[in-house]
Amino acid sequence: MNLASIISTQKRAVMVVVALLCLLGIYAAFQLPTAIFPNTDFPRVVVVVDNGVIPAEQMLVTVTQPVEQAMNGIPGIARIKSATARGSAEINLFFDWNTNPKEALQLVQTRLAQINLPPTAQIRHVARLTFAVFPVTSYSLTSDKRSPAELNDIATYTIKPRLARLAGVSDVQISGGKVREYHIKVSPERLNAHNVSLQQVADAVKNSNILSSPGLVEENHQLELTLVSGQATAPEQLNSIVVAVVNNAPVKIADVADVGNGTEPNYTIVNSNGQNAVALDVLRQPEANTVTVTDEIKTELAAIQNELPKDVKIALYYDQSLLVRDSINSVRDAILIGLILSVIILYAFLRNVGTTFVAILVIPVTILATFLAMYLVGLSFNLMTLGGVAAAIGLVIDDAIVVVENIYTHLARGQSKMEAIHAAISEITVPIIGSTVTPVVVFLPLTLLTGVTGVFFRSLALTMAVALLTSLVLALTFTPVLAEKFVKIKKGKVRNEHELGKVMSFIVRPYESVLRFSLKNKWLVVAAGAAILFGSYLLYNQLGSEFLPAFDEGAFVLDYNSPPGTSLSETDRLLKHVEQILQDTPEVESYVRHTGLQIGLSITEPNRGDYMIKLKAAKARPTDEVIDELRGKIESSEPALQIEFVGILGDLIGDLTSSPSPIEIRLFGEDKKVLHETAAKVEESIQKVAGVVDTNNGVIVSGAAITFNVNLEQAARFGITPQEIANSVTIALSGDASTAILQKGRLIAVRVISADAQAQTLDTLKALPIRSASGALLRLDQVATVAFDNGQTEIERDGLRQSVAVTARLSGSDLGTAINKIKAQLTKDVKMPAGMTIEYGGLFAEQQSSFRELAISLALAIVLVFLVLLIEFRSFAHPIAIVTGAILALTGVLLALFITKTTLNVVSFMGMIMVVGIVAKNGILMLDAVEEHLAEGDNLTEALITSGRRRFRPVLMTSLAAILGMLPLALAIGAGSELLQPLAIAVIGGLVFALVLSLVVTPTVYALLQNTKTDSKMK
Repeated sequence: MNLASIISTQKRAVMVVVALLCLLGIYAAFQLPTAIFPNTDFPRVVVVVDNGVIPAEQMLVTVTQPVEQAMNGIPGIARIKSATARGSAEINLFFDWNTNPKEALQLVQTRLAQINLPPTAQIRHVARLTFAVFPVTSYSLTSDKRSPAELNDIATYTIKPRLARLAGVSDVQISGGKVREYHIKVSPERLNAHNVSLQQVADAVKNSNILSSPGLVEENHQLELTLVSGQATAPEQLNSIVVAVVNNAPVKIADVADVGNGTEPNYTIVNSNGQNAVALDVLRQPEANTVTVTDEIKTELAAIQNELPKDVKIALYYDQSLLVRDSINSVRDAILIGLILSVIILYAFLRNVGTTFVAILVIPVTILATFLAMYLVGLSFNLMTLGGVAAAIGLVIDDAIVVVENIYTHLARGQSKMEAIHAAISEITVPIIGSTVTPVVVFLPLTLLTGVTGVFFRSLALTMAVALLTSLVLALTFTPVLAEKFVKIKKGKVRNEHELGKVMSFIVRPYESVLRFSLKNKWLVVAAGAAILFGSYLLYNQLGSEFLPAFDEGAFVLDYNSPPGTSLSETDRLLKHVEQILQDTPEVESYVRHTGLQIGLSITEPNRGDYMIKLKAAKARPTDEVIDELRGKIESSEPALQIEFVGILGDLIGDLTSSPSPIEIRLFGEDKKVLHETAAKVEESIQKVAGVVDTNNGVIVSGAAITFNVNLEQAARFGITPQEIANSVTIALSGDASTAILQKGRLIAVRVISADAQAQTLDTLKALPIRSASGALLRLDQVATVAFDNGQTEIERDGLRQSVAVTARLSGSDLGTAINKIKAQLTKDVKMPAGMTIEYGGLFAEQQSSFRELAISLALAIVLVFLVLLIEFRSFAHPIAIVTGAILALTGVLLALFITKTTLNVVSFMGMIMVVGIVAKNGILMLDAVEEHLAEGDNLTEALITSGRRRFRPVLMTSLAAILGMLPLALAIGAGSELLQPLAIAVIGGLVFALVLSLVVTPTVYALLQNTKTDSKMK
């Protein structure tokens, strides 16, 4: 009993299984999480260590290097990068992609616990990185009436708790505004009048405002807790605290200070569209559904908005789910367009409604089965999996087309319906299995890919492989069942197998002539193939290259730096003009500015920050043009600002891989001064290269510093210690907030601070009165001398070597071309000092690594295809002929990329790999019937021509279906489609070119090999 008979007898079971598959697929579609990119743990652990204001050189020796040395021997460690600044160090640990990130984190934590760091050093942050470290949505909180402290209170105590408890939310980060405190503003004059010091006031508050438990007391056979309380419950109670007893009279807080409301000293600014604001950034849990989380947040915020005062406004300024939703809609549109185009193709060739319906029904069933498979293996709806489904639309129908066309052909010969189905299935089963397995096996080498390329394309490959295998099973089981009921042929339509209809005959006759000519002039075809390969080489050299294709998100980030040491107020003044430029740009819808911090809420110097800029949905110009205009205006009007424009998601990928810039020229050397001088020369040189923008020499300088060097001998004479001096200066400048008051469930800090703290200058600090323990009053400059530091440079190390990275971005130039021009320019302009080495990192390094891996994957794909063909045909002639056509089809890929001005990137490279499998599939259909015709007595030439005539229609139909199915992606219809546009262009170019090769070159090469084989036997 053959397969067709089994399917015929079990058709009810087939229908039930398909129905269950569809129901489970619908269920899976509603359960699958949604995200921008496939969920993954990057093999990177970040360690951040704080150590006060220790100089960078001392931090390097006491903190950074011990951590680096401890981590260097961890299993799986691939690379260590560090950045050391005054009082802080960030150590990035990169592991092999085969390493389990959770286990790596545990190993890092264990090693850190064993390191003897200085007592003052604190490990502030140890974490592994995922896509979930970036906010999925961000809101601004503004008011025309309320103070920054009130806004911060609303965000912290009203909004954050309600958002944080929502399912899928991992954290709500708040920035901007001011934190409310109670201030004890000490008057220097009143201090002197009562003969007490600032330190005495701070100590008195700290030691009085307490709640302590000395122990337990046994009383009346019970143990009772003993408490000692001096805790204030209201700020006015602080006035009665006794600071000291002078001349037998108590000196209270009220005698030397005023108690009132205040805010925590702050050196950051957040504003929204020019108005002071508080920003709320919501992070999701790694496995959470982006769309669900953002929807719940919107619903909750709408409810909160109704409860807030009318003057408080909550505004959205970033929503990652919008891109996800638009991408889903794009896939839906691609599926519908693919269905419509497939209907047109099928009906145009077969002129039969039932046949068209049977073939088309495979698409929705295959898609639902793919959703079920994604659910079972833990994938999500993201740009890559959804793109895989969209890209597969034109391919999944191929098997159904071949089966239905074969059934239709047998019916046209006059066979009964059951005879036609049985004959068609028996005839096509082996070749259709081989032709489907062939494009599937090309995805196997992709499992070897590492890095971002591996993360992205494993998901896409798995999605497409499942779709193709599902379509194969459905074509051999579901399609025959449907065909039995719906495929009919009108009376009078019966014809012999050589009749193709007027239109097809009009196309086939010229094809037969070309094929006959080719078979007679085989070596001419071989010469043409060699010329095509040479043309491929020339095309390849003309193509630009990059890592990932440009991606228009409708939003971008503007990073900025004012000169090192610039105050917060001066930086704010410079940025007012930038904001005016943004407001005057018609495409800009809104923006939020961070100063003194950046996206991700990492604290930076007051001269650094960023803008998150959202463009209007219906903008008149593309994002790149808007960015170029803004860059020109800002650079010309505010030359003191160093700016850089980055895409949000592209920057996220770059940050996670520690390759944020397309161009990174990393210099290594032991002499820091020479290293920085050379970096400046390199930056100056690359600025001459056309298309290179947003350059940075990589030398990060912290703000200037004033150091009061304590004269230990002189201080000892006055009976005062350096710690007491430091405490007095701290209170004078920023205050001492070592105690708090509990009110309404909130702990509000109490800060002792000098009343003239805001007016402190270097001269007033020198004259700062300090009282020793003996009561002697002295000035700061009596025990300390002043030293000036113009700013310390951050120390970068990569692979345990000191380095500096000169970075840049591109505008109007591809990455590969720009790097070649940069290398030539540097050779001309910069002579590397002795002992200094240079490396090209950034996205270029990622691109080169990915290209190497993809080239290996392409070679393995060709080998695997050859092996599958060898198993199927059990001869070398068939595989060599088919693979030759597949390799030559890659010229079509390069030609399509060249014509459309698309770069060669990891996505278009993926398209090249897919083309090998798809073209081989058509080659199988072309040659599978040749042996049958030879057995019937035809000579080789006639067998090839007859087979070509017979397979011309299904090959043409499947190729057109695949091409038109890819068309929506190739035209970049819908959001997110730019990411997969190069893949679609590559596949379409390869298929168009291969249509000729499969039908002409493949049979010609096969004939040449068979003739050679026959000649060798005769000899």
